[in-house]
Amino acid sequence: MRVCVFALAALWLSRAAAPGVDLSKALGTPSAPITVEVFSDFECPACKAFHENVLPELMRDYVIPGKVFLASFEFPLPMHQHSRQAANYAVAAARVGAYSPVADALFRGQESWSASGNVWGAVAAALTPAQQKRVQALATDAGVLAQVQSEIGVGQRVPITETPTILVIRGSRAIPIAGRLIRYELLKQLLDDLAKR
Repeated sequence: MRVCVFALAALWLSRAAAPGVDLSKALGTPSAPITVEVFSDFECPACKAFHENVLPELMRDYVIPGKVFLASFEFPLPMHQHSRQAANYAVAAARVGAYSPVADALFRGQESWSASGNVWGAVAAALTPAQQKRVQALATDAGVLAQVQSEIGVGQRVPITETPTILVIRGSRAIPIAGRLIRYELLKQLLDDLAKR
């Protein structure tokens, strides 16, 4: 485990936290010493596994206690037919204060809406009737579409090559961890090591 952490440390990228962090899609304290940026695709099974298995522990142990600031970025992959639409709905939901429940619903119902194409059905179930109207209208708004494209651009500049990818940032450097390598035990070791610096 420790060897993996040291190997990852060799992959440090010189980079500050992304300037385009949408605070309505972020959790925790922005002044936390460590930032974790998550680039994901709602139609990606590995992203679903990260969201359901790693994220709750990360929240409990690091975000809620104020040790980590967590920022979400949309990175819909072209091979997933409905992921861009899901990203648009999620960003629209963020604008009405409902990003987390919509993200939870999209990942929870991924297999169903991915097969049927009924992305809205999963989204609507997580919203009140008033929020549903606003999110439906915002999902095609030029500002929402531009934000999704901007977040994709941020990921391309990193560069993100698979989802999920997380960037663990301390100061002006970032450590990328991609795809199936994201295990809570490894992430915990890395975060604990960075906290000592």
